[in-house]
Amino acid sequence: MSVSETKEIIVNGFWKNNGVFVQMLGMCPTLGVTTSAENGIGMGLATTAVLVGSNMVVSMVRKVIPNDVRIPAFIIIIASFVTIVDLAMNAFVHDLHKVLGLFIPLIVVNCIILGRAEAFASKNSVIGSILDGVFTGLGFTFALFLLGSVRELLGSGQWLGQQIMPLDYQPALGFILPPGAFIALGFILVWQKWIDQRATAKK
Repeated sequence: MSVSETKEIIVNGFWKNNGVFVQMLGMCPTLGVTTSAENGIGMGLATTAVLVGSNMVVSMVRKVIPNDVRIPAFIIIIASFVTIVDLAMNAFVHDLHKVLGLFIPLIVVNCIILGRAEAFASKNSVIGSILDGVFTGLGFTFALFLLGSVRELLGSGQWLGQQIMPLDYQPALGFILPPGAFIALGFILVWQKWIDQRATAKK
């Protein structure tokens, strides 16, 4: 794999084709668990672990899976890694596991994971697929962390559990509620598009 190909995988996974900011995939966990930055990090890293593992295995067995059953086979592989991540989180970060709840098993149906298995891992090398999984997952984690940070800061005046806003700050509780997630995500998408437009204008 050349340096340019590696750079393209990294940039596309983290920013240019970010699953949340660009492709608008994985909206269920994005809007459902990002009431705090910590929740966003936890969900993002869990998804990243599944992405890396499933991408690696799909790439390894891509030549032996019949084309007619590739999607069911991919889902079984993804579900296996989700089960591993679910049990590991329950054992080692039980409090976070309880907060994320049903959203962890729902990683199985996250379109980002199946999309990368079908669009990338089933057509590329193991190393490239692992790299794609890592940076697609980190891009997803960044998106959830950023949205969770905005909602937590504006909705409670805290960030990562620490008081940031002045004590007399009146929290905008709407940002903790589901409508606030849509509003915060909208402003973040505007910010992301603005950065891309400035970068394009400088070229």
